[in-house]
Amino acid sequence: MVSESLRPGAMVNEVAERYGLKPNHLSTWRTMARQGKLILPAPEDPLEFAAALIADLKRSTKLFMDETRAPVLDPGSRKTKTGYFWALARDDRPWGGGAPPGVAFTYAPGRGGQHAERILQGFKGVLQVDGYAGYNRLIAPDRAGPDIRLAYCWAHTRRKLVEITRNGSAPIAEEGVSRIGELYRIEAELRGLDADDRLAGRQGRSAPLTADMRTWLTHHRARVACKSPLGEALAYIAKYWDGLCIFLTDGRIEIDNNTVERTISRKNALFAGHDAGAENWATIASLIETCKVNGVDPFAYLTATLTSIVYGHKQSRVNELMPWNFARRTSD
Repeated sequence: MVSESLRPGAMVNEVAERYGLKPNHLSTWRTMARQGKLILPAPEDPLEFAAALIADLKRSTKLFMDETRAPVLDPGSRKTKTGYFWALARDDRPWGGGAPPGVAFTYAPGRGGQHAERILQGFKGVLQVDGYAGYNRLIAPDRAGPDIRLAYCWAHTRRKLVEITRNGSAPIAEEGVSRIGELYRIEAELRGLDADDRLAGRQGRSAPLTADMRTWLTHHRARVACKSPLGEALAYIAKYWDGLCIFLTDGRIEIDNNTVERTISRKNALFAGHDAGAENWATIASLIETCKVNGVDPFAYLTATLTSIVYGHKQSRVNELMPWNFARRTSD
């Protein structure tokens, strides 16, 4: 007989109260972050969900990654320390890929590239990132492990030029923004096509524009002061140019890293009471965000999943409890 405290309904209500989950309202992230640990009945470990989700994502050959600060209380000091939530995401829907979308958060005590390397251990393929230098560790010549290619983000490139235009007349920066805008207009027209058609469209339309922009970039870099804001922005573009152009070689790759940035944009003001709380927040956030991108009601998912656990779902079959499998079961 299942004790009252372990009944699925009671547990889901507890989770709902702790993490701000309600059937019709799932956005109270501050409430989620202030709490400690998501308690599931033994022997199931909530971290098993995160591990299974990350393992599934890493079987893909194209992922997104980003990180955001996570203030955490430092026990005994009454002060906060800065940890980081690292988000790993898959979304093949823009080109009709068959793998379900998913998002996995991992808490780490720092922002060093070694944390990204640890999370990505075993992954081989294209990783879409911003220009943060910590990711360079993943492509170091002496790095052991499967090959990773970094595809950089045109949205970050555009932002650097936009910032310059906000400080007065900046015709060169404005022209750069316009050129990048043309690339985005083409991407909007190609969205929803399969990978081969997207690649053909990019090769025929975007590749000539980027070749012309490379000439434009070289021309202005030779004439703009290196230490000026515009000079630094142009140097940034030149530094990451090869990675910015990878999307021209593969129709599965996106033009930017906005997929994962949207996922973490609401998480940069979170606060955790301790490291264990941050780790468990990462787990519950992973499940909720993965529910959302799969069109699954997180409240219904948690109810069904906790019910399965209480009534003996084997830990070795945790993959069956992933949100996308719940979506398939409920649609049958």
